[in-house]
Amino acid sequence: MKLKYLFPIFIAILALMTSCDDEETMTLLPEIQVSSSFVTLPQGGGSTSINVTAKASWTAEKVTTEKDAVEWLTISSTTGEAGETEISFSAPSAIDGRTAEVLLNCGGATQRINIMQGLAQISEATVAEAKAAPDGKTLRITGVCTKITNTLYGNWYLTDETGELYIYGTLDKKGVDKNFLSLGLEVGDEVTIEGPKGSYKGDPQMVNVMVIQINKSLVKVDSVQNATLPVDGGEFIAYLTCKGQGVSVEIPNDAKSWLSISSIQSAGNNTVVKFKAEANAEGDRETTLTFSTTDGSKTYTTQTTLSQAGAIVDATIAEFLAAEVGDRQYRLKGIITNISDATSGKLNLRDFSGETYVYKIQDFATKGLKEGDIITIVGKRAAYNGSPQVSGAVLESVISHVIPATVTEALTKPDDANTYYMVTGEITSIASETYGNLYLSDGTSEIYVYGCYPGYGATGNDRKGLIAAKGLKVGDTLTIIAPKITYTNATTGVSTIELSPSFYFSHVSAN
Repeated sequence: MKLKYLFPIFIAILALMTSCDDEETMTLLPEIQVSSSFVTLPQGGGSTSINVTAKASWTAEKVTTEKDAVEWLTISSTTGEAGETEISFSAPSAIDGRTAEVLLNCGGATQRINIMQGLAQISEATVAEAKAAPDGKTLRITGVCTKITNTLYGNWYLTDETGELYIYGTLDKKGVDKNFLSLGLEVGDEVTIEGPKGSYKGDPQMVNVMVIQINKSLVKVDSVQNATLPVDGGEFIAYLTCKGQGVSVEIPNDAKSWLSISSIQSAGNNTVVKFKAEANAEGDRETTLTFSTTDGSKTYTTQTTLSQAGAIVDATIAEFLAAEVGDRQYRLKGIITNISDATSGKLNLRDFSGETYVYKIQDFATKGLKEGDIITIVGKRAAYNGSPQVSGAVLESVISHVIPATVTEALTKPDDANTYYMVTGEITSIASETYGNLYLSDGTSEIYVYGCYPGYGATGNDRKGLIAAKGLKVGDTLTIIAPKITYTNATTGVSTIELSPSFYFSHVSAN
């Protein structure tokens, strides 16, 4: 490999620390500010100090990885109080240049300090070689930008013939962060970067890189039409600018069964590619389309993503639990039995057939839901550590905001088959063990429960057997959910106030 020295980055850092104009381009946090966010240390060992101005108490921590615990860097103080404090960073001599990052935390804000000792030696590397390199080593890599995930910090993917590598943070031409868009980097561009190798949870990545050169792609996607197709399918259109010798299109193998090219039309540098998507009887699906061109010696590519909504399967919770993990969408109805996180909507949902954990419901905090409410959600079958759960859940409807009521209160409620009450009482007698016909008392009043079923949604034979399954008996305290109705016998003309049909929520045994 050829070895070079990181003079461009070093010069940029020096310019940043000495230029007042450049300092003004940095984002200043109201909670905590530093005299310099870049610290250079002599390669032969030594220390450098900066001033910290904070509105409240603060802490400092080194960013460590599995491969670099940053034990070589010493911070004079890792805590401080409000006001101005001087802290120093020191390190022993180093054979090769090295870098580190320190986080200053204050009042919920984080100020990053970049540490560099000596002149980092640059090794030209492929993506595969970069992944195998030790953390902290400075590398120069050339590849194609295949995906951009964050346009503020500059998080994206670089790909060459040996693989794909995540770029976490990209500095602008002056070495300043949070200015990625100024570089003009687009998907499909060939780009050369320099920076330190890092890792996150064992996954290799490049961190806070400098862009050395951008070779603009000869083909790019200007816009698309119908980027998200409906279940019934339809036409997806990509509008391209191509300055190369023709356009070729690649559809991934896993999408060829439902997606095809219907036409390619070119006029000058403009190309329109139309695709036809078939109806989707499965779950949500997505694919990445690749467009390529050439200048005769080099191939240039760009990509765009197409997604299609999937069919929604109405299912009992038992059927959902038996399904495979995947992108198929399921519609589930049941009662909320437990809410473990009221902000994000982590809860348990139960119907007559079973119970499942729901990992977050979108916008749950604004819905005013509570335990006992009956809801309909749509989500995917997922699993965590082997345990089934619903992921990507969306609240489709609230069947009923269940109202707590005593037996005495329930007797006075208006008849309404669509309003559910949560009623707790002592079982005073059981009229039918098969269907769960019984009487409940709160010590003052008694009410007839006509049909206590295993859970919400039970029909047919699924309504039977609750009494035996739960071991219910006279004297137990039972909580049910049911509407209040008045039943009039057509023969005798006698009217009875009832909770019907009801379903089980919980019980406490008399023993």
